[in-house]
Amino acid sequence: MNFSSQEVAVTGCGFITSIGNGRAEVERSLVELRSGIELWSPEVEVPVKIAGTLKGFDTSSFNPAAWTTPENCQLDPRLTRSMPPHGLYAMAAIAEALREADLSPEELSHESTGLYCASAGSPKMLHHHLTNLEQSGWRRAHPHGVISSVAGALHFHLSAQFGIRGHCCGFVSACSSGSHALGFAFDEIRLGRQDRMLVVAAEDLSPETVVPFAGMGALSRCEDPAIASRPFDQERDGFVATGGAVALLLEKSELALHRGAKPLAIIKGWGQACDGHHVAQPQPEGAGIHAATTSALRDASLGPEQIDAVNAHAPSTAAGDRAEALALTRLFGIARPAVSSTKSLTGHGLTLSGLMEAAFCIVALDRGFIPGQANLTTPDEVCGDLFLPRETLDRPATHYLNNSSGFGGTNVAHLFARCSQ
Repeated sequence: MNFSSQEVAVTGCGFITSIGNGRAEVERSLVELRSGIELWSPEVEVPVKIAGTLKGFDTSSFNPAAWTTPENCQLDPRLTRSMPPHGLYAMAAIAEALREADLSPEELSHESTGLYCASAGSPKMLHHHLTNLEQSGWRRAHPHGVISSVAGALHFHLSAQFGIRGHCCGFVSACSSGSHALGFAFDEIRLGRQDRMLVVAAEDLSPETVVPFAGMGALSRCEDPAIASRPFDQERDGFVATGGAVALLLEKSELALHRGAKPLAIIKGWGQACDGHHVAQPQPEGAGIHAATTSALRDASLGPEQIDAVNAHAPSTAAGDRAEALALTRLFGIARPAVSSTKSLTGHGLTLSGLMEAAFCIVALDRGFIPGQANLTTPDEVCGDLFLPRETLDRPATHYLNNSSGFGGTNVAHLFARCSQ
């Protein structure tokens, strides 16, 4: 393999997403541009009619004992009885990542292995427990009320369940959360503070999570699941929400090679920058995105001409897509990497999105393809200098850039490299 034993490798991926529960199904969906967005009928009547749904899961009950999971995601209900729904998804994703990496429980609970998580908590469970508490006259607080709902619930549970004794914390930076968790986990390893890091991001899919965005005018009003999420398209009108979980195992390449694990991709560098512009709108020219991607290239010692593919944040909102298109055009100039946003297939995973899309880049690098831009009919005029392939490209990328942006103007970019055989 063409990488240094001192680099940071990804050796395991786990997925619970709208386009698949498990890597094999996710890979097929990415290659075939198969969407996971469909008509959505949650347990209450809501004005939002479509979402990137999770197949085989039913977490509508407030009682975790009543939740159901797909056959290939069976978990001991005793482990999930105090978890939010996204904790259940995270447990299933972690199980797959650990199997792929062939990491033992002893290695996972060693003090040199840490855990970083990204999650906004569970608005569904928080609303439920606070409503019941208020209705009781503030006298009957559920014993699981806090640990099943607040923003730190994910790493509370996972650190205990997996016996984590290394570095552990949670990240909450809106739609950049998963990318921040990945970036700081990468730093923990290359700075010699940890040998391995398990990085997990997860998000509920519930009315309490999704519908508040309708008040901001951020959600698509289209009722056709096939075309509702249209990044970079002139007719896009907002994002489509999704939930789920993704887990990545990072470790020093020399450790992976020593124990016979197969590196799937190498993390080359990352960067971040803030717009300093608006609480909910990006800087119109994409200044923060440009600064983050430039920083990532510098960190990775790469030039724009060396980047073969970009998984853009592009959530299918007019302001977000335009700002990023302008930033990418400025960054690459006459270089024309293949650009696409996999949110056209999955929907927007909010705190999950950055890590989920990083994992998609890793799968594409490992298998040697570049997903195309689904649902693109008429590109926005600012995309004129971008290469937006409509179909999946049957060719390997060497370097893949992944972008994320969130409220407050937080922007994060990661660069990944292929491990050639």
